[in-house]
Amino acid sequence: MGERLAEGHLVQRGYDIVTRNARTRFGELDLIAADHRCLVFCEVKTRVAGGRSGPATALEAIGPQKQRRLKRLARDWLGEHRAGPDRPGRDELRFDAIGVTVDASGELVALEHLEGAF
Repeated sequence: MGERLAEGHLVQRGYDIVTRNARTRFGELDLIAADHRCLVFCEVKTRVAGGRSGPATALEAIGPQKQRRLKRLARDWLGEHRAGPDRPGRDELRFDAIGVTVDASGELVALEHLEGAF
């Protein structure tokens, strides 16, 4: 649900969605998007408002270890798609984080998009 909400947010802001849930040998990238400037690897974290487990906010769940893993996933994906038709011709890369908070019924409470998060 959080990835769908994040995707809608990106599209509304003018991004093209390159792929969703991109699998590599190291794992999965949530969203890969592109704007006129760069290719953007987006990590999406979703939390239920009032939940008690894990970090206080969704974005706090993307710590240094997770960031290193995402960079490795992106490097692997780029190696597989460097010349393919699904790789936009943008040389600049960026890692964004999108934190989605929903209520118990699944309604959006908050969405925070941090460009260039790491």
